Parts: sequence; C-alpha cells; structure tokens
Amino acid sequence: MVTRADRRRPRLFYSAMKMSLGNSLRLVFRPWVEGMENVPDTGAAILASNHLSFSDSFFLPSMLHRKVTFIAKAEYFTTPGVKGRLTAAFFKGVGQLPVDRSGSRGAGEAAIKSGLDVLERGELFGIYPEGTRSPDGRLYRGKPGGLGRLALLSGAPVLPVAMIDTEKIQPPGQVVPKVMRPGIRIGKPLDFTRYQGMEHDRFILRSVTDEVMYEIMKLSGQEYVDEYATAAKRRMADEAKRRKAEEKAEKAEKPETSDRADGGSGAGGRRDAAA
Repeated sequence: MVTRADRRRPRLFYSAMKMSLGNSLRLVFRPWVEGMENVPDTGAAILASNHLSFSDSFFLPSMLHRKVTFIAKAEYFTTPGVKGRLTAAFFKGVGQLPVDRSGSRGAGEAAIKSGLDVLERGELFGIYPEGTRSPDGRLYRGKPGGLGRLALLSGAPVLPVAMIDTEKIQPPGQVVPKVMRPGIRIGKPLDFTRYQGMEHDRFILRSVTDEVMYEIMKLSGQEYVDEYATAAKRRMADEAKRRKAEEKAEKAEKPETSDRADGGSGAGGRRDAAA
C-alpha cells in the first residue's frame, strides 16, 4: 500500500535536489531565460525542446518554478555498484523516469505511457522530439510518434523550448563543463486539440511535430536539417570509420614504399663505390 508519506518522499527529494543543483547552476553559469510567462502556473503541459547537450535536462528544470519530468534510458537507474546507486538517486532526484530503450517500438510505447501518467496528474512533461542529442549543433527532424501522440492523447498544450549554447558548455565526451552563460527560450503554447482522436493518423502526427519543430527553429536560430538525428549519427560514424580505415591503409603502404626507395639508394651506393 502506497502511503501519503511514500508519495511525498520523491517530491521532497526533488525539491531538495532542485534547490541545491538549481542554486549552483544559477550561481556558476547564470543562465538567462525568455518566455517564462508562457509556462502555466497549474495544469498539464508538454515542454518540447531541442537537445544540444547532456546538461539540457538539468538547466531547464532548474530554472522553472514547477517540476518538470523527463525520461532517461534505464541504464542510468540499473548500473550496479556505489557509483550506479548514486547515479540512479541523482536522476530520480531531478525528476527523470527510466525507460528501457532496448526495443525501439517498446521504448516508444513506454515513453508515451510515462508521459501520459505525468500529464494526467496535471504536471509538466519534457520531451526531446529529435530523439537524441544533435551531433553538430543543428536542429534535426522531429520524431512524430512520441510528441504527436502525447499531444493528441492528453490534450495538453505544447510549449516549444530552445536551449541556447549548452553544446558549448559540455560537448559530447567532455567531462568538465566550460563556464559560460547558456540561454533558454520558451515559446507560446501550441494547441492541438483540433486533432484529438486522430492520434493514429501518421500525416496528422507528422504535421503536429513539424509545426512544433518550426517554432523551435525560430526560437533557437538553428539551421534545420530534414533528417533524423539518429540517421545522421550513423552516417557520420560510418564516414569516420571509412576515413580511419583509409588512413590506416595509407600508413601501411608508406613503410613498404620507403623500403623500396632505401633499397634502390643502397644498390646505387654500392655501384658508385665499385666504380
């Protein structure tokens, strides 16, 4: 049986974590925010944001006066050992929900269910329509299944959000963040209730998602790429592997060429000596 104390404990943990982390982020990085008045004081809403850095999920919640819940991969919550337990506690403390991403369709359904649970409680739910971090700072095509279905099933307004310069603070692979001022722009809420009951129409879902992505593009000033970020990452990884293989092949050929050149010089030297 879940008691009132059990329900209050995560809220207290979140409040304590937000106070300590939020104050630290404000003091060190001094993030600026535009459009805070667009966040409703009460009721459900979806925050649809671009995704530039791992730190996006910390800067945005720390600056809002209301709790916002994001989803995170389940590995952050199940890693064994002391470090794993600390990581799990941290992600729970900042309002992250675990989702198993081992199967793409199962992951999508789990994310939607988690989002609906949050929205049905009248809370804020955060989502990254691109599905993953941008590999190069540009804005990529939004995936319609998550955002579109959440908006139509819940009837909640969608607030487009633009994170500014967070990729410069902590690029992928960089552990120690660079101290500089990031920004957050929150757009006016978008109402998609006119499409309710059409959550299985892929053209409607695509239209809803594209409208949100267009607003994010205007807020962020990013160059838009009509390609999924996951596909772009695979292509970039393949290109990097190809270049590495070519460089390895070139290095393998150089010693052989050098040996032939030395051999010729040596023979010539012997002929010169004999003369």
